[in-house]
Amino acid sequence: MLYPRSQASITHHRLIRYLLHCRANPDIKIERTASGELLFMPPTGGETGNRNIEIAADFVLWHRQAPLGVLFDSSTCFKLPNGADRSPDVAWVQRDRWDALPLEARENFPRWLRTLCWS
Repeated sequence: MLYPRSQASITHHRLIRYLLHCRANPDIKIERTASGELLFMPPTGGETGNRNIEIAADFVLWHRQAPLGVLFDSSTCFKLPNGADRSPDVAWVQRDRWDALPLEARENFPRWLRTLCWS
């Protein structure tokens, strides 16, 4: 599904439709570009999946040593400054930045808080 470039700044109505579509299809990983194009992300192969889980485990072990933030997996979609919605493989946000977001923002696609991600 493509949104015309003239509508790259997504309206509130379209954002709600996009969020509802994502929630209605939790098994489909969907990201959105800054121009409004929806990207359907295919599942990974075995080698990539193994490598990803090993790296994610390293992040979890690192985080547990000093839990100064909040860690997210690849199912979490963040709203980027350019209007895109993307899901990094692993993301970490400082606790104070995360806690400063209103609950509604944390429950939907939170805005990207520029801390750390791996994709």
